[in-house]
Amino acid sequence: MNDTPPTQQQKIVRPFEVTNRLMLAITIPVMLASLTTPLLGLVDTAVVGQLGDPHLLGGLAIGALVFDFLFSTMNFLRAGTTGLVAQAMGMHDKVGQQAVFWRSIGIALIAGIVFILATPLVLMATNRFMQPDPAVSAAMSTYVTIRLLSSPMALANYAVLGLLLGQGRAMQGLYLQFLLNGINIAMTIGLGLLAGWGVAGIAWGTVLGEGIALVVGLVLVYRQFRAEPNPTLAMILDPHELRRMFAVNRDIMLRSFFLLIAYAYFTRAGTTAGAVTLAANAVLMNFLLVSGYLIDGVTTAAEQISGRAVGAHYRPAFDRGVRLSFLWGLMLASAMALFFLAFGDGIIRFLIKSPEVQEMASTYMPWAALAPVMGLLAFHMDGVFIGATWSRDMRNMMLLSLAGYFAAYLVLPVYFGNHGLWLALHLFLGLRGISLLAILPSRARAQFAA
Repeated sequence: MNDTPPTQQQKIVRPFEVTNRLMLAITIPVMLASLTTPLLGLVDTAVVGQLGDPHLLGGLAIGALVFDFLFSTMNFLRAGTTGLVAQAMGMHDKVGQQAVFWRSIGIALIAGIVFILATPLVLMATNRFMQPDPAVSAAMSTYVTIRLLSSPMALANYAVLGLLLGQGRAMQGLYLQFLLNGINIAMTIGLGLLAGWGVAGIAWGTVLGEGIALVVGLVLVYRQFRAEPNPTLAMILDPHELRRMFAVNRDIMLRSFFLLIAYAYFTRAGTTAGAVTLAANAVLMNFLLVSGYLIDGVTTAAEQISGRAVGAHYRPAFDRGVRLSFLWGLMLASAMALFFLAFGDGIIRFLIKSPEVQEMASTYMPWAALAPVMGLLAFHMDGVFIGATWSRDMRNMMLLSLAGYFAAYLVLPVYFGNHGLWLALHLFLGLRGISLLAILPSRARAQFAA
């Protein structure tokens, strides 16, 4: 619904109750499923870390950043689908849910093919921007070239997951993510470490995992859709609904792109400081991602409940969903911060053999450990705004926060080195959350006006 006034159909109030049980029924499966993704990142890091070459680790870090840009920028296929399906669910529109899904699948397949064809351009742009040394560049190029082959499958999996989460079927989403990342982890260890393929084995493991997960996901979707009325091709290609989807997806994509620009410049600062700093920051970013993915369960619950409340035009469910999701998120973020403060150094020593990288990563561990608490409000507000499809507001506040981040990025590292770089990242997370919270009351009043 971005900035378009609700239709008369959408203004029909369809009450539903938001409880802790409903919140946890979404949060726990998504949290467990999401944790398998950074776990995969940690396994990838550990496999390459056993080789004892910081250049390979740096190449993997830059390669992972490439896919953060490409795939996370396309995360609207998951997030936008979740919000739009949840709103259709709030309106009791089963045909509309299916139409949203097939639009997303079409975008996913086209975008995935474009990514494969653009492989040379991706490699050239990455080398020019990151300016890695030849050994790091070679490892990165191997990883990126192979993994790009999974693009159509990976993006289609976003659409499948978005449908399931929008419908509140979080357990099925959990099973698919377990399958996807479980195969990926097994293949990473088998091909990357045991078979000695290194970064190439890690990349091929991803291709296999995405392919198998997509086949299983489409079987689940087919079993549901065959028992329900189906949309016609004309409904799927309805110009108004396509424009609405593209408007929402465009703004979510831009928001994700700007977010990744911030992370890219964070990583780039590490490359200018040397391979050891790059590797240390890359390891610590995995800790930050673990925390973020844990909180993602609460974020997804906020998406589904706020989207359903908007579709049902029921303000009490929206308000209670916002409150409960924030409280659960605060508990989870605090628990993760305490865990990493207590055990982070030991985890680093387990993952990395290089004494230099171990020492540097331990020095900056507190910044990574406290980041989930600082970023909680931003993650939480993202869920609320995505579910309500207030995507333009989210994009605009991201731009404001990014401006503040770059001001800090240019100044703080000059005086405080890598500590200043991490402080700039914390300020960025805080600005995102506060700016969205500031406009939430007015957006909710406008959305639920009689």
